[in-house]
Formats: sequence, C-alpha cells, structure tokens
Amino acid sequence: QVQLVESGGGLVQAGESLRLSCVASGIIFSSNAMAWYRQAPGKQRESVAGITSGGSRNYADSVKGRFTISRDNAKNTVYLQMNSLKPEDTAVHYCNARDVRGSFVYSYWGQGTQVTVSS
Repeated sequence: QVQLVESGGGLVQAGESLRLSCVASGIIFSSNAMAWYRQAPGKQRESVAGITSGGSRNYADSVKGRFTISRDNAKNTVYLQMNSLKPEDTAVHYCNARDVRGSFVYSYWGQGTQVTVSS
C-alpha cells in the first residue's frame, strides 16, 4: 500500500519560514519523481516544485528564489524549504510521487498539510 505522509505545515507570519516533509512508503522512492503542489481555497491545484529521480529541480515562477525542494532517498523523504513566505502562499500543500514504467504512469498523493501565512 502506497502512503505519502506530509508534515511541517502551520501558521506563520509573512517573511518567516517553514519546512515541509513528505515520507513515502510502498514505492521505490529513488525511482520516483517527487513534487509539491498546493491548492488555495477556490483555486485549482498548482505545481510548486518538482525533483526528478536524478535530482533535477524545477519551480513555479511564484516561488523561485524562495523555495527549495530536496530529497533524501535513504529516508524516502522529500522536503520543501519555504523562505520569505507571503500571504499568497497560503494553501493546502500536497506531496506527489510519479513513476513512469513503459506506457504507464503511476501517480500518488498525500493527504495535504495546511500552510497559512498571515500578513
């Protein structure tokens, strides 16, 4: 059974930092591309940052220079370091694992962790 468990969310003031963690089980973690998404009330879920199995990273323009995604394959964990947080970063943040095997794409989601940034 695949499980992705996020933690690290909370309520902070603008300018402060948070680090989100996502621990995966039931998958071959090192083979999966990992990503963080977020969904604010009334908005669609959007990609925040991703990291491939090889370690290549990509970021949404809105978080470049402020957020850093990293992974620790020995701990089956992906992190999102969020600095200089803004009120517009307020959202439920979700962890995603994606594995492509031939013509099949396997995608898994965590339950989400709330990040609230007050002004």
